[in-house]
Amino acid sequence: MLHSGASYPNRTSYFACIKDAAMSTHKEVFLTTAQQGSLSSTTPHPPEQLDARYEYYREIFKTRRKPFAFVDLDLLQQNVERIATQAEGKHIRLASKSIRSTAILRRILEANSCFQGIMCFTTREAAFLAEQGFDDLLLGYPTWNEEDLAEIARVNAQGKRAVLMVDSLEQIAQAERVAQQFAVRLPLCLDIDMSLPLPGLHFGVWRSPLRTIADVRPLVEHIQGSEHVLLDGIMGYEAQIAGVGDAFAGQRAKNTLVRLLKRRSLPDIARRRAEIVRYIQEEAGLPLRVVNGGGTGSIHTTRTEAAVTEITVGSGFYSPTLFDNYQAFRYQPALGYAIEIVRRPQPQIYTCQGGGYTASGAVGLDKQPQPYLPKGARLDPMEGAGEVQTPVHYKGALALHPGDPIFMRHAKAGEVCERFTHLLLVQSGTIVDEVTTYRGDGKCFL
Repeated sequence: MLHSGASYPNRTSYFACIKDAAMSTHKEVFLTTAQQGSLSSTTPHPPEQLDARYEYYREIFKTRRKPFAFVDLDLLQQNVERIATQAEGKHIRLASKSIRSTAILRRILEANSCFQGIMCFTTREAAFLAEQGFDDLLLGYPTWNEEDLAEIARVNAQGKRAVLMVDSLEQIAQAERVAQQFAVRLPLCLDIDMSLPLPGLHFGVWRSPLRTIADVRPLVEHIQGSEHVLLDGIMGYEAQIAGVGDAFAGQRAKNTLVRLLKRRSLPDIARRRAEIVRYIQEEAGLPLRVVNGGGTGSIHTTRTEAAVTEITVGSGFYSPTLFDNYQAFRYQPALGYAIEIVRRPQPQIYTCQGGGYTASGAVGLDKQPQPYLPKGARLDPMEGAGEVQTPVHYKGALALHPGDPIFMRHAKAGEVCERFTHLLLVQSGTIVDEVTTYRGDGKCFL
């Protein structure tokens, strides 16, 4: 999320400097609703409470073949309620990339009227979701391939709304060609870059070339004159706020620097977004159905912008390990997976079968999955989480044996669903359902 520009001291990217903060051990907590409302930093609960949580899950899953993935519906519900409350009147669009299960998407959409629409990550995924009865589908990323664009044209021709993301005249022209073939008028969304360029530092991610009214104007004017596309909305993802942790244990100096950069970035984000919305709606005279912003890590700031109509949220529902390290919020670890102890090479080392589900992005220890329960379990620093075996160090009070589970958490939210066909749903101490992931539906979109 933080990239070096032309140069930085010692030719080192600032991202590499900050990323060291992610190497600390993740701390799990189980919070009451009252504690969640007041939380500003990570405060671990006593180990005995987490030992009880391990025993709780071990009993629930004692007859289940491992590995398996599960969603704790009680914890998911707490996250759903917290996110709905934090939205403060803004609509929440679900980021399907971070959920990847139609059953879970439906459950969240039905939980509160603030949850409206889905942000998809590929056109084929959007077409699949439309077939499953979902509507108001916003592509979060541009598409070029004509066959993929044809998928979206068919969805719109069938009466559903699927919106293409664009950031160039070439992309618009490509969409127009396909729209004309299918005799539809395709809705478009402009992707606005929300990063903050500083001397020697690109604070944000490399996405769109559209930053200002001057950048946006040619695209808006082209769309205005088109018979085959229409402007439905704009999106600005402030990744440097939503996707960068600022409360890593033992990293006070770096946390302070990240928070300072975030504070500097926020006024720029709000100003540019408001200016572009004002230009489109008042000067160009085009109403915007959607002004999308934010992510899990920026709900508390994005919601304050009057121009924003909706905030995209995905990771907050499952709460993976990368989201343990934010000052402003804390969600419950609702998604996990279990791997099985199969041998014990040393008295305090338990080797499990499988488990090496590493997250995407820049390579680093923060992208590894982490032992979650029992409390105090940790990966071996020389082996990490392996494809076929994962040694786990544990010196705690619980007695572990071959056949017992080690419960793991993924670094990111939805990606672990690519490794499992089903999710076991747990509620009030029992397995209440088993639902498919995208992979279980026979789908692999990327």
